[in-house]
Amino acid sequence: MSEQRSGFKVAKFGGTSLADAEQVRKVCRLIQADAGRRIVVVSAPGKRSGSDRKVTDLLIACAERGIAGQRRNPEAEAVVRRFEDIRAGLGLPEDSIAALREDLQERLAADRRHKGRYFDAIKALGEDYSARLVAAALNAQGVAATYVNPGAAGLRLSEEHGNAVVLPESYRRLRKLRQSRSVVVFPGFFGCTPAGVVATFPRGGSDITGAILAAATQADLYENFTDVDSVFAADPRIVPEARRIELLTYREMRELAYAGFGVFHDEAIVPAVRARIPICIRNTNRPEAPGTMIVPERPYRGGEVVGVASADGFCAIYVDKYLMNREVGFGRRLLQIVEDEGLSYEHAPSGIDNTSLILRERDFSTTRERHIVRRIRTELTPDKIEVERGLALVMIVGEGMHYTVGVAARATQALAGAGVNIEMLNQGSSEISMMFGVKAVHREQAVRALYRAFFSQS
Repeated sequence: MSEQRSGFKVAKFGGTSLADAEQVRKVCRLIQADAGRRIVVVSAPGKRSGSDRKVTDLLIACAERGIAGQRRNPEAEAVVRRFEDIRAGLGLPEDSIAALREDLQERLAADRRHKGRYFDAIKALGEDYSARLVAAALNAQGVAATYVNPGAAGLRLSEEHGNAVVLPESYRRLRKLRQSRSVVVFPGFFGCTPAGVVATFPRGGSDITGAILAAATQADLYENFTDVDSVFAADPRIVPEARRIELLTYREMRELAYAGFGVFHDEAIVPAVRARIPICIRNTNRPEAPGTMIVPERPYRGGEVVGVASADGFCAIYVDKYLMNREVGFGRRLLQIVEDEGLSYEHAPSGIDNTSLILRERDFSTTRERHIVRRIRTELTPDKIEVERGLALVMIVGEGMHYTVGVAARATQALAGAGVNIEMLNQGSSEISMMFGVKAVHREQAVRALYRAFFSQS
């Protein structure tokens, strides 16, 4: 195994990298192979096979049974067995996770009145014991490693249980981890509120933990180890021949992650971006693959598209009113109606006499739709209002699109040639992305057409 051995690195390992004892051994070998990997962030064990269940999913099921007051909890036993199998497979002593069963039962028996707090305490157990096992495995192999509890280390989160955000003072508190003489093994996904209560990030939050630690310690590189060799220019399940992307900018990755690239949690990039720390996406199972580097800036050619991404599950509210552009406050009042319903919008393409709001369909129930449509009719008196469901967003992204003539024409021609009707079109103000709204049933067709248009002959 050939590895670069310089620079201070934070390395995050995802659930598939820790699914069983053999995967944990691979992680340990990677840590040993590069002396620069000083902080290791771990997820809870993931699936061992397609029919398996992630430990976090088992813990959520545990919490649901606990909330329901059910005494029988087979998922709790399944969690204990998963960790016991990993421990035994690594040949570690039983005391490595001796407290696991008692700890889980204690969390399940805790106060259930605050559901979010209850769930977070139980969900966090997966990452916590994963970190304990990795630290024990490293020490057994002669590598000085220390398990570090996020709360004790100073990772302070807001009290938005299940959707927490890092508090600014965390960075100062976590900076001292850079001085550790042993490898720091840090559980991802959770931290503590200022009151000392466990709180979790959204799902995929171990990525966020890694980026926070990279920023706090001013790492030279943040490595994100997963189960793919790199980021690809399109989803390989849709475009099997999609090429590997060697280099991306922060902005490109953020746009691609938003539009469906699932390799990297889109919120995870923010702390690293602000600290201007390069990120490398790597494959635990193929460490010889160079992966994809994500950097602040990169060289590019005019008209170059770096990737095609897509996501479904969207809907649109279309509002038409003659001389809308002359009506002061129209847009504000429209957005206020949506805000009053507790909704955020994704995009807002508009013209002189019309505007659209793109929403996540899962948040826009038929009850909310009726209420919002009624308010828009009453308060804004539009000439026409329509709601369209079953939409997908397909996006082309690339720094080379900036100020380049002809990109839109090339894309629309490709979609027309594939028989895909464009329901809406929106270009970001940065001009590094262009979004097309299409019927969800045409999403894959659109992705293939755009990939051929921008990559087949380049």
